[in-house]
Amino acid sequence: MIKLTQPPKSARELGFDQLPTIGIIGGSGLYDPGIFENAVEVQIHTPYGLPSDNVIVGRVSGRVVAFLPRHGRGHKYPPHKIPYRANIYALKSIGVNSIVAVSAVGSLRPDYAPGDFVVPDQFIDMTKSREYTFYDGPRTCHVQIGLEPFTQVLRQILLDSASKYNKTHDGGCYVCIEGPRFSTKAESRVWREVFNCDIVGMTLVPEINLARELGMCYGLIALVTDYDIWVPHQPVTAEAVERMMIEKINLIKKVIVEAIPKIPEQPQCDVLQHACI
Repeated sequence: MIKLTQPPKSARELGFDQLPTIGIIGGSGLYDPGIFENAVEVQIHTPYGLPSDNVIVGRVSGRVVAFLPRHGRGHKYPPHKIPYRANIYALKSIGVNSIVAVSAVGSLRPDYAPGDFVVPDQFIDMTKSREYTFYDGPRTCHVQIGLEPFTQVLRQILLDSASKYNKTHDGGCYVCIEGPRFSTKAESRVWREVFNCDIVGMTLVPEINLARELGMCYGLIALVTDYDIWVPHQPVTAEAVERMMIEKINLIKKVIVEAIPKIPEQPQCDVLQHACI
């Protein structure tokens, strides 16, 4: 295992001829991608503590790629306790400029069925107690990511790749809730009928906020595992989520392998800073 207390000065410190520009963040059920060649584990110390787990760096489809399980191997971090800032900072520090994230979500509409993939394009934040920014002072920046919070070039690559292997929906609004509990029936009705959202999950925020603050591209493959609570005869359970992830995990890996060589080495994903003080 390689231990880093500061960003690597060259790719040689990781044992490769180039730094990883692509980062994969695995969600529930994706703790080890199993798609790497010549993989090494890297423990990265950040100003925000250790990430959820060691970062795995290796080759996929000819590219050097970094992988980080969002919840840690063994699912040791619940959604509200994930060290999001350490995760994003760690990936950025070793060269990552594009993030492909994977997440399990509940559906808020009948045509987004369990087993389907969604490549969302908007989100609403309903979380309550997380570390949302790297700008905690004394320097403060108000960051604008509202028009296209998910990077369009990355969205299209994921959409094209996912559509080859599974029913995939283009676009959707992801409402991120605090967790770890699931929605109440009343809340689910609000997400559907008032907010007009399409999917619900617990981990998008602040992961996407932090990545975009650092000028990183961000795209998400969301796997629909359930109908939340609004379909009475199909209530969401942790067991149902896990079963669906197990069923679809190999397809998700195929999508990632297909997408990686199409991701630009130097994509243009600069953050738009509204104002810095």
